[in-house]
Amino acid sequence: MDTTPAGPRRRVVLGLLAFGLLGATACSTPRTDPPPAPSEEPQATAEPVTVRITPEDGASDVRPDLPVVVEAEGGTLTDVQVVTAGLEGTGADEMTGSLNEDETEWTSDWTLVPGADITVTATAETDDGERTEVTHAFSTLAATPGQRLELQSNFPISGQTVGVGMPVIIDFDLPVQNKARVESAMEVLSDEPVRGAWNWFGDRTAVFRPEEYWQPNQNVSVNLRLAGVQASEGVYGIENHRLDFTVGRSQISTIDSDTKRMTVERDGEQVQDFPTSIGKADVERYTTTSGVHLTMEKYEDLVMDSSTVGVPVDDPEGYEIEVQYAVRFSDSGEFTHAAPWNDRLGEANLSHGCPNLSTADAQWFYENSYMGDPLIVTGTDRELEVDNGWGYWQRSWEDWLAQSATGVADDTGEPGTPGSPHGETD
Repeated sequence: MDTTPAGPRRRVVLGLLAFGLLGATACSTPRTDPPPAPSEEPQATAEPVTVRITPEDGASDVRPDLPVVVEAEGGTLTDVQVVTAGLEGTGADEMTGSLNEDETEWTSDWTLVPGADITVTATAETDDGERTEVTHAFSTLAATPGQRLELQSNFPISGQTVGVGMPVIIDFDLPVQNKARVESAMEVLSDEPVRGAWNWFGDRTAVFRPEEYWQPNQNVSVNLRLAGVQASEGVYGIENHRLDFTVGRSQISTIDSDTKRMTVERDGEQVQDFPTSIGKADVERYTTTSGVHLTMEKYEDLVMDSSTVGVPVDDPEGYEIEVQYAVRFSDSGEFTHAAPWNDRLGEANLSHGCPNLSTADAQWFYENSYMGDPLIVTGTDRELEVDNGWGYWQRSWEDWLAQSATGVADDTGEPGTPGSPHGETD
């Protein structure tokens, strides 16, 4: 181990140096030294960030389903704005994007409006805070008349209050071949997050269903970001839409063919127990379907006509009768309704398939039903088909998810969708 007392030795040396300097000052003529020459080596300057935007500036007829991509070299992106001319401030042109982990690449989440003038402004900074701003302007390809995908109908509509079983049903006016892209353009958000997925029934109808019933008393929003999505070869969506609806209280009704009773639970508590009489089941068309139905629509007065189920009115089995307080729960002619002529309610199943109720009970159910309330029928040998009305809960969640075009569940508590609405580059 070195035991030399370093402290004192250091002080001695410093003392000698100081003494020598003082001696030189006292004994020598003062000397003026020239100032040091300035360094000729240039100061290093930071290189500005290089920002690249795709599509290129001035491009025309850009496919609207291609993404906007912004890249920064030598710094990070701090802001990207995509503006569609004529839609500023309306919310219809709102474009979000995803930034990579090191904040050097931004990709648009959604597609662009067809036949529009688009401006992209990107800002980036170096580590030293030097900002670079780049703007590109380009135009997108217009959608061809006759090849413009539009909504034909949707359920529910904005402002409605619905039952906990209510799906989101979107009907298009043209066939959709690129189903995964269209699914990925339809964002569902709810106050109480659930897992959900879209299924297709034919090429024109997309249905979103949660894994389980919605939690009651909450708001749900559906952003249909369809503008620019290439639904089929050369067919583009032309407009974005937004739906906002409310899920109300939980009401689940059950009809038991064996007991001939209809019970109604409200928020987990039984509130009604009605005697009923359902299909007499001597033939299939007069057999009430078993399974999880949803209430679809209701009429205070309705003419029921056997010809709608393939039996002419003048047939011995035919009928045409006006009923009150009818609530539809399938497409095969099934309604709950008042049947004051049926004196065997709670005793025998005598109807042509509709659950008969007393006038007072039918009125209560009519007045207290929301579209999308689950109505479960048990005990018959005719199973409800998944596409008979809104029989979507007949499909297990595993099958439902497997038949989604993306095959991935969507979390309704997080913005975005599981897939990408963008098409592939040529």
